[in-house]
Amino acid sequence: MNEGRKRKRTMDYWLLLTIMGLTIFGIVSIFSASMYNSGISGSPFSYFTKQLIFAIIGTILMITISNIDYRKTKQFAPIVMIGVIIMLVLVLFIGTNVNGAKRWIRIGSLGTIQPSEFTKIALILFLAYYIERKKELIRSFRYGILPVIGLALIVCGLIALEPNLSTATIIGALIVGMLIIGGMNLKYFIPVVIAGVGGIVFMIISTPWRLTRMLTFLDPWADIKGAGWQICQSLMALGSGGLLGRGFGQGKAKLLFMPEPQNDFIFAHIGEEMGLIFGIILIAVYLFLIWRCVIIALNAPDSFSMLFCGGMAGLLGLQVFINIGVATALIPVTGMPLPFVSAGASSLISLMCGMGVVLNISKHCNI
Repeated sequence: MNEGRKRKRTMDYWLLLTIMGLTIFGIVSIFSASMYNSGISGSPFSYFTKQLIFAIIGTILMITISNIDYRKTKQFAPIVMIGVIIMLVLVLFIGTNVNGAKRWIRIGSLGTIQPSEFTKIALILFLAYYIERKKELIRSFRYGILPVIGLALIVCGLIALEPNLSTATIIGALIVGMLIIGGMNLKYFIPVVIAGVGGIVFMIISTPWRLTRMLTFLDPWADIKGAGWQICQSLMALGSGGLLGRGFGQGKAKLLFMPEPQNDFIFAHIGEEMGLIFGIILIAVYLFLIWRCVIIALNAPDSFSMLFCGGMAGLLGLQVFINIGVATALIPVTGMPLPFVSAGASSLISLMCGMGVVLNISKHCNI
């Protein structure tokens, strides 16, 4: 007992410093990206102030969760999962409609929350809990995988109805990835993936505006003043930044040319003002963050902690790839925040809560 106390380890401070560094950088970048647009309608500090408040709340929650033994946290996984499903149902009825999408629930004067962002973390938590409990049955399709497919259909279906196909796709990919890590028989992998990809293709071709996005992706310059406007402005911003950028606050795309420079296209804004070299450094920082999560997963003391950290590494990797992929025209335009950097309460706070669990797990690892 005394020996265990003597060997008590602290959290992974490299991981903590990386998270806080990205969050602080995000606050500064959001101010630069949004000050012109915010200044027209009110204070140029609007987005900056909100993100600063969100960061403080998220940091408090992250540090608090990091001090709660993850073995106690996982016991709440079923309750948390039920809670987010209820929120996903509620948002379809009482959600705030923005550009035809109901993804946000307004909480009085406090602003809005986006249930789908919290669903990502809740699902990682629940799947890690479920696979650990069903580890002997997870190779069985009927008793191990089929219940997870049922949960995936409910969650992804509700999110797709908002509509938010990109988040539904990420959640589907996370589910498959965590099942593989958890020991799923690989003979079920191809049928599950084919079914998932088939569903995505159907959603795209059956929805005119999604099909237009896909066709625009193939040649955005063909309709530069219409459907190709966002991606063309993003590419021009990145190109005009060159190697070293225009300088902080000197970007031109944010002058109402590029939509959502503080959110979905913040990487293009960063590339314009800080240049290609800094963009590469930012990507390297994300790779380091993901690598730390993987290291913790590989040294985790049990299957739950291994699965949770692996799930968080996968989530971060997918979101970084999609956000930067959209900004650089590698994939079709879709809304996806850049972790810890893009504006938004739900994304920042939910990710910080998830990383709080990872930080607690790191205390139990020999790294």
